[in-house]
Formats: sequence, structure tokens, C-alpha cells
Amino acid sequence: MRLHDLAHVRTGDKGDISQISVVAYDRSDHDRIARTLTGARVAAALGMSPTSVRRYELPQLGALNFVLEGALSGGVTRSLALDAHGKTLGAHLLTLDIGDDA
Repeated sequence: MRLHDLAHVRTGDKGDISQISVVAYDRSDHDRIARTLTGARVAAALGMSPTSVRRYELPQLGALNFVLEGALSGGVTRSLALDAHGKTLGAHLLTLDIGDDA
């Protein structure tokens, strides 16, 4: 099962910080997603080594919010990456295999 089967994302970026919110379609899946998505797993899935990853839990909304500092190679306008913006990172994260019994 892929993350996109259980959730959608909202993203943003400012300077060298990317923010990715993972929101469960059904709030009853929040705990399952929270067990699976650690800050380290999100960074690894995106193939990056940010200076820090903070995870905020919003169980009332069925959501997790990840703030990845140092994730955009100096910032969106300074990066040589073709498209390292939040929207691309969020779409890529949705392809993460979270297993069938997470």
C-alpha cells in the first residue's frame, strides 16, 4: 500500500525550509500513518539530509506536519535542483510504500 491510498499532502516552502503536511482521508487512519512516518523515514524517502526534521502531530485533524530545515539546497531560488519545491517533494512522498499492515 502506498501513502496516497490513505492520505493527501499540502506543502509549502520558504527559503531553505520545506513543510509537508500529510492529511489522512479518514481520521481513523491517523494512528497508522503516525506509526509509519517518522522524520527520519520522510527524509530518507525524499533522498535528502536536512539539517533538522520536526514532526508535529495534529490527531484532531488526522494530520502530521513535517518541517524540514536545510532541505532545499540553500532555498528555492538558490538551488540548482530542477524542481525541489514543496509540491514536488509532497507528491514524491505520497509514493512511499507503507506496507499493508502498518
